Amino acid sequence: MTTASIVLFVVFFLLLLTTTPISVALGLSTFLYFFYYTTIPLTQVPDSLFNALNTFTLTAIPFFVFAANLMTYGGISRRLTEAANAAVGRFPGGLALTAVVSCMFFAAISGSSPATVVAVGTLLIPAMIKANYGRDFSTGIVATSGSLGILIPPSIPLIVYGIATEENIGDLFIAGFGPGLLGGLLLLGLVIFVSHRRGLRGQELPMTGRDRVKAFRDAILGLFLPFFVLGGIYGGYFTPTEAAAMAVLYALVVSLFVYREIGPRDLVTITVNSARMSAMIMFIIANAILFSFVLTSERIPDEVTNLLVGLDLPKWGFLLTINLFLLVVGCFMETSSAILILAPILVPVATTLGVNPIHLGIIMVMNLEIGMVTPPFGLNLFVASGLSGLTVIQVAKAALPSALVLLAALFLVTYVPEIALTLVEMGKSK
Repeated sequence: MTTASIVLFVVFFLLLLTTTPISVALGLSTFLYFFYYTTIPLTQVPDSLFNALNTFTLTAIPFFVFAANLMTYGGISRRLTEAANAAVGRFPGGLALTAVVSCMFFAAISGSSPATVVAVGTLLIPAMIKANYGRDFSTGIVATSGSLGILIPPSIPLIVYGIATEENIGDLFIAGFGPGLLGGLLLLGLVIFVSHRRGLRGQELPMTGRDRVKAFRDAILGLFLPFFVLGGIYGGYFTPTEAAAMAVLYALVVSLFVYREIGPRDLVTITVNSARMSAMIMFIIANAILFSFVLTSERIPDEVTNLLVGLDLPKWGFLLTINLFLLVVGCFMETSSAILILAPILVPVATTLGVNPIHLGIIMVMNLEIGMVTPPFGLNLFVASGLSGLTVIQVAKAALPSALVLLAALFLVTYVPEIALTLVEMGKSK
């Protein structure tokens, strides 16, 4: 490594240790690199930031954020929770089961873990606490289940991975279904086990037989969205970006004209909130892309590739090493920036060792998914803390058992790649 690259990493990690926001740490360290180690005029840095975002594919992200907010404000998240409650609320641990299933449903329309935790936790964490599930268990299961939002498609991190590696985003979406479903099923198994040990009976939200039928009927439109998006992409009707725009149109029609829970005035609030969230994500991505450009200029990916290949690790050893490394990274770095920085470094090595890049993308996202519920920077911990009144450390302890369940799912997906790749291969064979 050159002196410039060493300084770049030292400055970056020192800024992180001072709790500087990840986007600012990326931008400042890159700025210092340009200032001291290149002859590039600093006036070109803003142009580089703009050009980093000036891609057609990236516009899918604000569209999906807007669609998720429309469906949240439009009552779709509540209807999905009611449908989950109607399906599993009567079983032992019914409210906890409802929380997991609701997170899986909402993950399939939001693509965002924090949004999933807020949408589901606002309703179910207080209900579970009132039903004597315990504040710790209630908060921990929602915080962990919400992390499925970055894996079950449509997923913003999978879009970012596709952009960083030039892999097919439709294939990544399809590959996320199996692992996302596996993680959800294992979490349901954990809830059933804990419920039996604690003697928790079925405790559903108040609902009559007619209410159950209505809940399933009303939830159909929300559940149809991911199939609409994926069907359009895989059927060749539109690109991922066009699919995101169609998702916005679909959410507008459903929220304004079918459910009628929002009006034209509400659209102003929804648009402003979506713009803020999108701006935050896009600013992180712009700085991360610029940081990745510096890494490439310093030939860091080539050096790492040569180092890992030179270790002559078997394929299983490489995957184990990558998982351990990414689990640590997930504790400290935001998901999109971690993908943009590390994916271009890891993909060449993985390809050399025979690892499918789509499979690697799912492994990366699953590792960073676990990072959403691990301190010190797990975003879901902070969101769940605000909803429950527990401290971040208390939420982290409460989420530990369910995080270990997701770790088991990660192990299975890592060494049984068919869980992620079977649907992709079936789609290509048609």
